[in-house]
Amino acid sequence: MKRIGTGLVAPAIAVGVAVVVSSLALLLSGHSAIAAFRAMADYVTTTDSLVTILNKGAPLYVVSLGVAIGFKMKLFNIGADGQYRLGALIAAASAPAFSLPRPVHIVAIMLIAMVAGGTWAAIPGVLKVARGVNEVVSTIMLNFIATGLSAYLLATYFRNRRVVDGIETKSVPKSGLLPSLNGFVENFGIHLRRNTTLQGFLPVAIAVGILFYVIVSRTRFGYDLRMTGLNPAAARSSGVNSSAMIIRTIILSGALAGLAAMGFLLTDYNKYSDGFPLGLAFTGIGVALLGRNHPGGIAVAAFVWASIEQASGGLLNERIPTEISKILQGTLLISAVVSFEIVRRRNLTKSIKQAAAQSHATLSPAGATS
Repeated sequence: MKRIGTGLVAPAIAVGVAVVVSSLALLLSGHSAIAAFRAMADYVTTTDSLVTILNKGAPLYVVSLGVAIGFKMKLFNIGADGQYRLGALIAAASAPAFSLPRPVHIVAIMLIAMVAGGTWAAIPGVLKVARGVNEVVSTIMLNFIATGLSAYLLATYFRNRRVVDGIETKSVPKSGLLPSLNGFVENFGIHLRRNTTLQGFLPVAIAVGILFYVIVSRTRFGYDLRMTGLNPAAARSSGVNSSAMIIRTIILSGALAGLAAMGFLLTDYNKYSDGFPLGLAFTGIGVALLGRNHPGGIAVAAFVWASIEQASGGLLNERIPTEISKILQGTLLISAVVSFEIVRRRNLTKSIKQAAAQSHATLSPAGATS
């Protein structure tokens, strides 16, 4: 219980700072902080809002896990946005090209997205291993290249020629779309409105989170990954091929970014176009940091982030600037990173002092005897 209480100190500080800063912004703009937070809370506690939060949070969770697995070995994959874009585009363009039974078709489309995202992520991995190029620089540059490349491929090769008033791919066949979970939740007495749909990507996100934990925390690959991140020299001394680990990890990170796009492509957005949700991968970087690169923490962070975003609708109803939700998100992220680091250093200092005291107590009797 003491350990749990200690672990909650940093999040509590972060939430407190975010609320205070947002309240000050509200007061300066001439609005009541209490009224604003009450409106946000009332808006997100409806069934429809909770469904929307889960639908938005599931893809955000998966892309955040992709970023987090890189962070685990000190790899900063800032290129998740480009991997997400290309995964979505290649999967959307490939989906109508073949017909398979529904479960097989869905899995095939997801694998295509993962291969596309992972292949694009392999480029900075190879550059880092072969030429020593910093992955932060290369992945940022590859984001811009991916943006232009995806636009060119869409307009030149993957465009649906039958559509004259827009640039988009053909629609994903019905056999490739994820079924909704409405029927499943109705078995528990939860009845959703006719126009409200709980998307079928949620179980995929949960499964990915479980696999992330098992692979990173309970396998030899995960051990080598974490060791390489903590101490590359020690990892090499124990026989770990650090170059291979870098490439494997960043490919896996890109594959998860491509998979995250399926949370939209195989549900409401059954085609890739200018209106496809973008920018999610950049948000995933913040959510991964907020969740401390742990699948459980990231799940909470993704839910909170999506909740704040959804709550801006309550502010709009009360004619309060929706930018307050952005201030709340940004302050929460910054204060969380700072407070986590402060608590970590405090705990480290405390552990060192305790170890020194125990060593002194152990050696003192021997010194007295001599």
